[in-house]
Amino acid sequence: MYRHLERRLAQRIHETLRRRHPGADLPNVVVEQPPKVELGDFALPTFPFAKPLRSAPLKIAEEIRAEVGPIEGIAGMQVAPPGYLNVSIDRAWMAAALAADQEPPAAIPPGKILVEHSSINPNKAAHIGHLRNAILGDTFVRLLRYAGREVNIQNYIDNTGVQVADVVVGFMHIEKKSRAEIEALARQPRFDYYCWDLYARVSQWYAQDKDKQNLQARARTLHAIEDAASEIAAIAELISTAVLRRHLETMDRLEIEYDLLPRESEILHLHFWEAAFAKLKESGVLTYETEGKNKGCWVMRRAGTSSPTENLGDTEESQEISEEDQKVIVRSNGTVGYVGKDIAYHMWKFGLLGRDFGYRKFYRYPNQHDCWISAIQGEKNHPHFGDVAEIYNVIDARQSEAQNTVIEALRGLGHNEAANHYTHFSYEMVALTPRCAAELGYALSEEDKTRSYIEVSGRKGFGVKADDLLDQLIASAKNEVDSRHPQLSDTERVSIATQIAIGALRYFMLKFTKQSLIAFDFKEALSFEGETGPYAQYAVVRATSIFKKAEIDPDTFCRDITRNVSAADFGKFLARDNADEFWELWLASAKTSYIVDQCISTTEPAYLAKHAFQLSQLFNTFYHRHPILSEPDEKRRQFLLATVAVVRRELIRTLAVMGITVPPVM
Repeated sequence: MYRHLERRLAQRIHETLRRRHPGADLPNVVVEQPPKVELGDFALPTFPFAKPLRSAPLKIAEEIRAEVGPIEGIAGMQVAPPGYLNVSIDRAWMAAALAADQEPPAAIPPGKILVEHSSINPNKAAHIGHLRNAILGDTFVRLLRYAGREVNIQNYIDNTGVQVADVVVGFMHIEKKSRAEIEALARQPRFDYYCWDLYARVSQWYAQDKDKQNLQARARTLHAIEDAASEIAAIAELISTAVLRRHLETMDRLEIEYDLLPRESEILHLHFWEAAFAKLKESGVLTYETEGKNKGCWVMRRAGTSSPTENLGDTEESQEISEEDQKVIVRSNGTVGYVGKDIAYHMWKFGLLGRDFGYRKFYRYPNQHDCWISAIQGEKNHPHFGDVAEIYNVIDARQSEAQNTVIEALRGLGHNEAANHYTHFSYEMVALTPRCAAELGYALSEEDKTRSYIEVSGRKGFGVKADDLLDQLIASAKNEVDSRHPQLSDTERVSIATQIAIGALRYFMLKFTKQSLIAFDFKEALSFEGETGPYAQYAVVRATSIFKKAEIDPDTFCRDITRNVSAADFGKFLARDNADEFWELWLASAKTSYIVDQCISTTEPAYLAKHAFQLSQLFNTFYHRHPILSEPDEKRRQFLLATVAVVRRELIRTLAVMGITVPPVM
């Protein structure tokens, strides 16, 4: 209701100013949140209206208060220097609406949204860095779906790149294995772990070769992989497919799913690039260099450099792209780089390429949801993929230039609407604290032990495999559950430990803003205190235990709150004179949809984690101060139970959007 009321307030104030000042060029009404509830529930700065209305901010605030009239859900407005309008919510109205779970639907923009995340090279086991990508992407999908949007989830598979080629080189040139031997290994559990170690060995093999002869094996392998009919391409397909299945199994442990796995091999073999290349040349986005360091290459203007059309009076000569501003898309040997294939892929995403993949079912999740994969020849009956209205690509910050280049290519082709709806969901890397690295068995130098974090490196084989991390988190959580609940069966304790471990991991990855470098630490993530997943889960378990002791079903009670607590009672117990503590808890509970909208508009899920923590903190303070079940006043007791029920409902919803479930006990 908070979101709905904020919009209603902004609309009425804008209408009031428009009515009073017809023809004025009015900016948008900005509604802020005061730092303390004593100051009000909304704060409206009037400074942006001072210039267009040629009036003092304080006078504008007084004018709005005098002219706006009654607004349902608003109790009053106070003018505060130097130009604020502090607005108070009708507490009884808000509480009754929240208790009845009345959230008017927001207008939902048309069109399907595509979220691409994970995109792990299928050459080795997934690691902790991939988990941050997948958890950010999956949470953003859940945020969009909570807001009512239709979302398609894709996981791009680079199965023809250098990383896959290196593992093929390892099997063929270091281990001297045949295709049949590799196939037998691929059927073994955790084949991705085998490839993890082999990938590190290949990197060492390259580094030890002073004449760089070994790197020629990589070049030959990389070229052969692009020939679908070759034996090496078949081996690469076998390895990448086996590793990909392991990735899906790993992510399924976190209840992370995908709808489509588009592969680079099909982008090549179905000639997506050729179709895009023709359009890029025709539109002049790409130019052919006949001299200089990029002679023989097709290049485009590097993202972020000025376009010649921006400078009137440019001659044809001056419109040439300087070497430092050139981004090579097609090399002089005719091979297309990663960005070129990415341009073609994103043209397909927006339905601008005029071509499509074949599709076949690849993986079925326990909930019977099918994950499809691109193919040259596919099945006839398949969902419709591509042709979307918006794109969010969850890719780390190091890919910013490549992402911006794709956007500029779309603009150069005249697809400004598509470019405007293409978002690079950027984030920073994940490292380990020295304590975490030591716990995982890595040898650290004295210098390493003093660092704030230890970087991981797949090529060096140094890092945390995703499954190992999950296993260790579950084992640590189970030790705690075993000591607290020995009466439960081992199966029950494993289930509870798994929920706690996944909650700890997901919350830890989400509580930091995207642009923060994360130094992961087991002890910090699993703590039942502080800003952690288990702390928020424990708040829900506490709330549930109150109803269990009272022998009341919490969900049934939550649905029937307004039968037990009247609007008059809400008004009485939330009165402004001495009930700010209660009101702060109810107000925070009312903000779930508002926070979801904030997360989507800023592509920042960390706000949701902060919301869960704040709500948990406020509830735990409330829980310790008020002995609910022993309250002698029946009406007050019902109000306190209503408070618990609403907080519990909103915490469960918030955690669910974060992909976190709540165990029955902690």
